[in-house]
Amino acid sequence: MVEISRVPYLPAAFSNPFKRKHYTGAIDRVPISEQKKSLKGGEGLDYAIMNFVQQNLHTAFTDVFFPIVTMLGNHGLVWLCLIAALLLTKKYRRCGGMLLLTLAATFLLGEFILKPIIARPRPFVDNPNVLLLIPPPSGYSCPSNHSSSSFAVATMLCFHHKKAGIAALVLAFLIAFSRIFLFVHYPTDVIFGAILGILCSVLLYKGIQAWQHKYSKKYF
Repeated sequence: MVEISRVPYLPAAFSNPFKRKHYTGAIDRVPISEQKKSLKGGEGLDYAIMNFVQQNLHTAFTDVFFPIVTMLGNHGLVWLCLIAALLLTKKYRRCGGMLLLTLAATFLLGEFILKPIIARPRPFVDNPNVLLLIPPPSGYSCPSNHSSSSFAVATMLCFHHKKAGIAALVLAFLIAFSRIFLFVHYPTDVIFGAILGILCSVLLYKGIQAWQHKYSKKYF
């Protein structure tokens, strides 16, 4: 039997899983391996990864650290702050504009096109006995917007400033992993989101470069 620490939680079951109320308390964490409902079919790898994370990586430190990390990615908060700072400086204004454009394009594609098409429930909906450390997010699970927006901005930043881009990629990885750790996205949601963000960034950057070269004029 795996020894499970007591952690803050949210209620496990509601009539509508996308409208859960927020409140805190304490209860023993239940390992995924002991859930009444497990991941099935093609989600076996997702199950194995999330089961490992839930049973082995939760500590007093990580249970505080990763909710803070994931909060940085809420609504692209940390990236919007970075973009605002760049837009306020003449030297980096073009870079800030590119980051904003990439962030917006990635969010719109993921949230309003791909998520409704894929319509994948979140892990805590499939396994309602796993109690959360954060308020349960609404909407569908795939792709992860935290992951797509983070990797989109970090990748675009790499094109403009390599060292800052690498630092942003590290933060993007932490934000993406926090979604798995907190049981609000499957690993494949996060991977899909990261790939989406990177592709959007690369295609947008290369497309604008080609456009500028063709017309010999800078639009950004």
